[in-house]
Amino acid sequence: MTDRDVQFAGEASAGLASLVGDLFLKSGGQQFGLDCERFAAILEEVRAKYLPANTAPGAVQELYLSLRVEDLALARACAAGNERAWERFLVRYREKLYDVAGYITKESSSARELADSLYADLYGMSARDGQRVSKLTSYTGRGSLEGWLRTVMGQEHVNRYRKQRRLVSLDQESEEGVQYAAAEAEPLVAAEPRLEAAMDEALEALSGEDRFVLASYYLDDRTLADIARTLLVHESTISRKVDRLAKSLRKHILAALGRSGMSRRQAQEALEVDVRDLGLNIRTRLTQETATAAFPEKKSGAPAGDEGG
Repeated sequence: MTDRDVQFAGEASAGLASLVGDLFLKSGGQQFGLDCERFAAILEEVRAKYLPANTAPGAVQELYLSLRVEDLALARACAAGNERAWERFLVRYREKLYDVAGYITKESSSARELADSLYADLYGMSARDGQRVSKLTSYTGRGSLEGWLRTVMGQEHVNRYRKQRRLVSLDQESEEGVQYAAAEAEPLVAAEPRLEAAMDEALEALSGEDRFVLASYYLDDRTLADIARTLLVHESTISRKVDRLAKSLRKHILAALGRSGMSRRQAQEALEVDVRDLGLNIRTRLTQETATAAFPEKKSGAPAGDEGG
C-alpha cells in the first residue's frame, strides 16, 4: 500500500467517524443513556448484517445515512431497559399498537392479549445466560419503528393462529384415530446447491415486512385482503407488492444461477420446481431475520376498481 493509499484510507476512516458522531447527536440517544461509543457499536452491528467487512467507506456511509437513527436509538435503549426510553416508547406507541391489535383481531379481549404478548417480547420477559432478551434488538433502523412494530404484531398474530389451528387439528385427529395411522412420506426433490445459494442471495436484502407478506401469501394461503388488514394498507397495495416481489425474486435468482454457470434454459428449468417441494426448510428461511427463500409466480390481481394505498 502506497503512502497515498494510507492517507486516503485514513481520511475515509476519519470521515466515517465524524458521520457516526453527527448521527449520534441526531439520534438523541444520550437522553436514554447511550454514549457515542455504544451507538457506534450498534451501527457496526447493522453494517455487519448488511455489508461485508471489506465494504468501501462510502457504501458504509450511505447505509448509515439511510437509517432511522432516532428510532434505532430508542429501540436499543428500550432493549437495554432504560426507563426514560420506555416512557417515550409507551407514550408514542402504546395506543397505536392496541389499535392495530384491535383491527387485526376484531375482538377487544383478543386484541389486549395479542398486544400484551408483544409487549412481553419487546420488554424481554425471557432470559438468556442471565441477560434479558428483547425482540427490539432485532430492529435495525431500516424503515420506521412503527412499521416494524406493525409487522411484528402481524407475525405474532399469524403464529398464534397457526398454533391454535394445529391444536384444533390434533384434537380432530385424536377423535378420528388419524394419529395412529402410518404417515406417508412425501417425496422431496433434491435441492440443487446453486439454486439454494441463489435463493439465499435473492432474499438476503428483503425487509421483514416483505418476508412476512411472502410467507403469508405463498406458505399460509392468506388472502390479499387479510394481509392488507394486518398491515393497515389497501388490498391493492399488497397485490402490487406480491407481484413486484415475485417478479423481482425470479429475475434475481435467474441472474444468480447464470453467474453460477447455468445456462438460461437450465436456470429456467430449475425454477420450474415449486420450492415447497424441495428438501429445504423454506419457512425457517422466511421467518429468520436474514431468512431467504424463493417463490413461484402466482397471479394476484386486485379486484376491479381497487385503487392503491
